[in-house]
Amino acid sequence: MSKAIFRFYEELNDFLPKHRRKTDFQVNFKGRRSIKDMIEALGVPHPEIDLILVNGKSVDFACILQDGDRVSVYPVFESLNIENVSRLRKIPLRRTKFIADINLADIVKYMRALGFDVCFASSLSARKIVEVSKRENRIILTKSRKLLKFKEVTHAIFIRPETTEQQIKRIIDFLDIKDNIKPFSRCLRCNSLVKSVSKETMADRIPLKTKEFCDQYTYCKSCDKIYWNGTHFINMNKTIADILLD
Repeated sequence: MSKAIFRFYEELNDFLPKHRRKTDFQVNFKGRRSIKDMIEALGVPHPEIDLILVNGKSVDFACILQDGDRVSVYPVFESLNIENVSRLRKIPLRRTKFIADINLADIVKYMRALGFDVCFASSLSARKIVEVSKRENRIILTKSRKLLKFKEVTHAIFIRPETTEQQIKRIIDFLDIKDNIKPFSRCLRCNSLVKSVSKETMADRIPLKTKEFCDQYTYCKSCDKIYWNGTHFINMNKTIADILLD
């Protein structure tokens, strides 16, 4: 029986049982085991990892674990320069797009309200989400650790149990995409871009009381949805303001 010492850092500890968090611990193994297999067997999804050191040297996921190895596993770095080591995540996607799993309807609504392109359908299976992510270069947003362990997954964010505002703030900070926010530029229903329209253009479809207090409207050509600054808009705007607060 071979043995190795593991240590996980920062938020990667969220995936571990309490007795293994922020400390060295020993793992026994048999035969040839890759670093990726061992790490995921311990419960940590590979898309959350940016750097692995074995005995102080950077390695990739294919590295075969040896008896007596000491393994240090790190999440994505924000400030530390690790350009000359084996980065495990691919270069960030040039255009930031998302696909969310079935449990993230609230996040989807507010992400779209912020102007982000978020694909979402309750009928999508985990396998289909991975396929769409790969085909359309979309970052997966999920609460499912199982989904993150699909080998085809390259860009994904694990959504932790927080409030919707906190979850979205974490996504924005994690990807540094605050400058990409364009509030109310996208349809909340179908994700398409909306455009401004005159009140006269939509006069026969706007409630009489709404015409009296509102002069600004947007329209989604894809799903024929009209938006105006009513109570729902005001409430969403307050939530968006909370999300954008530093």
